[in-house]
Amino acid sequence: MKKTYTHDTPEWVDLNEIDKINFRHSVSYYIIILMNDAKEEIRDRLNIEDVIGEYVELKRAGRNFKALSPFSNEKTPSFIVSPDKRIWHDFSSGKGGDVFSFVMEMEGVDFKEALKILARKAGVELQLFSSVNSQELAKRKAREQEMYTLVTKYYQAILAKNPHALDYAKTKRHLTDETLKAFAIGYAPNHKRALLDFLLKRGYQLPEITQAGLLNQYKTDLFRARLMIPLSDAMGQTIGFTGRGLEAEAIPKYLNTPATLLYDKSRHVFGLFQAKEAIRKLDQAVIVEGNMDVISSHQAGVKQVVATAGTAMTEQHLKILARYTSDIRLAFDADNAGINATERAIALAQTVNVDIKIISLIGEAKDPDELIQQDVAFWQQSIDQAEPAVDWLMRVYQAKFDLNQSPAKRDYSRKILATIAQLSDPVEKESYLQKLADIVEISLEAIKLQLEELNKPQPKKALKAKKSSPDTTIDEFKYQDELLAMCLISKEARQTLATLDVRAMVDFKDKPRQQLAELLIRAGDDFTKDQLGGLQDLTIYGKVLTLKTEERYLLWSKTEVEREARRLVNQSKADFQKNLTEQLTDQLRQAEYDGDENRATAIRAELNQLIKGDKK
Repeated sequence: MKKTYTHDTPEWVDLNEIDKINFRHSVSYYIIILMNDAKEEIRDRLNIEDVIGEYVELKRAGRNFKALSPFSNEKTPSFIVSPDKRIWHDFSSGKGGDVFSFVMEMEGVDFKEALKILARKAGVELQLFSSVNSQELAKRKAREQEMYTLVTKYYQAILAKNPHALDYAKTKRHLTDETLKAFAIGYAPNHKRALLDFLLKRGYQLPEITQAGLLNQYKTDLFRARLMIPLSDAMGQTIGFTGRGLEAEAIPKYLNTPATLLYDKSRHVFGLFQAKEAIRKLDQAVIVEGNMDVISSHQAGVKQVVATAGTAMTEQHLKILARYTSDIRLAFDADNAGINATERAIALAQTVNVDIKIISLIGEAKDPDELIQQDVAFWQQSIDQAEPAVDWLMRVYQAKFDLNQSPAKRDYSRKILATIAQLSDPVEKESYLQKLADIVEISLEAIKLQLEELNKPQPKKALKAKKSSPDTTIDEFKYQDELLAMCLISKEARQTLATLDVRAMVDFKDKPRQQLAELLIRAGDDFTKDQLGGLQDLTIYGKVLTLKTEERYLLWSKTEVEREARRLVNQSKADFQKNLTEQLTDQLRQAEYDGDENRATAIRAELNQLIKGDKK
């Protein structure tokens, strides 16, 4: 009898359709893994131009180096070394490669010997990569790798026969069969133990399935009822997953594999395997926020696109991309998060030696995926019109300040100077200082003086306050003590405190904090410090905060106090939102585990309401 589809169970799937994979590895297989680990360690420690410079005379040529070919008799230099990409190419002979291939060519040795030579130069002890512990780690990595390969095929098989998931992928997300195959996209069924039982039957043990990040805290499937997008390394091997909820009420919308032996989100660049050839060809990499943005862009033919999904961009992300190009373009929003991300990116770029540009989406599209659905030409045009990051920051901040007012000119210049100060190239720095001077209509000399003041140590007055202020609040909620201290002297700060959801008071972990917060909100404009003595257990805490205000905040202007109070209240709100979301998510998982659908539905409704309220 033919097996039929049900939404909740995966038993209909003919798992024999999944290709059988032989995962019996020889000793040589693990040696290869260990040698690759050693190779990456050596490559990270050595500059290719320094190594090659020991054999040939290199001369700077822009971002690259040139030399006469060591493999032919030529008079015009055709030997090129690219530090950014960490490769070399000899146009006269057609040879090229990385630092290892160069040493192999020059020394006439095989890879193993070249590895030894470069290990000595880098100070890497190869025996550490051949120890018993290293071999055991390599075996665990190989085992985890084979598991992920199998799981990828499993999810693909489920998707192929799941009408609901296929309809979502093809109709709602507009993904073609070619795209589904190219990114190995699958589907995790809405079942507690579907994947777990599948892996157990194939000889995997519960501890290793757990360590691979495939199970939740209740030892059931982590991913359920989600479109599964494999996270792969630069070689195309699956090292984790992103699960996208199909339903609107899915919490969270995207769920990622936790850190494992293979997956480190600070180093993972999503879509690099699919994008690397286009990045090399175009000498350009585009970073977007979401995995679906990457997939949509590739499907539309714009393939130099990757993402650092699930985490902020790190130095490691840029270092990885710098191997392929020095032109990095970021699709960031002009909101506070985008501005902050851009400022961080500019700082990181100085250490990695790449150029950062910012992409502004044409029209009203909220993300690249939406823009691509409108017209892919708009997306390509947005990429082509990307601005240098500092120019973008200057323009965005300019819209936030009334530069007809002197205080606004001062604040604007401080914001921009904080970024300019991080630039390592003196010519670039001088150019932006001049541009800033022109914008605020102030002499270049005055701008440079302001930069000098910015680079000086903290002002004496602030330092004095910091030194004399007692270190009485060293816990994770120190910022809330700062907020309460301000409220003791400022009615504006008390008014700002009153906007805080009363439920957030649970974050004031001890009773004195909670008591004082409630008192300040209740008293408002009528608050006096004499009221502190009327509350039990509040006297000492109140004295501590009073001392803090006398030493630090009495010298602040009303505007500065009010601005800082708003920031601290917003931080409290954000922390409350995050903590409550995490609590409700845990409760939802427990309800789903217990099979209590009524409770689960109620929690989903509460979560949705919480998220909607946060967006207002």
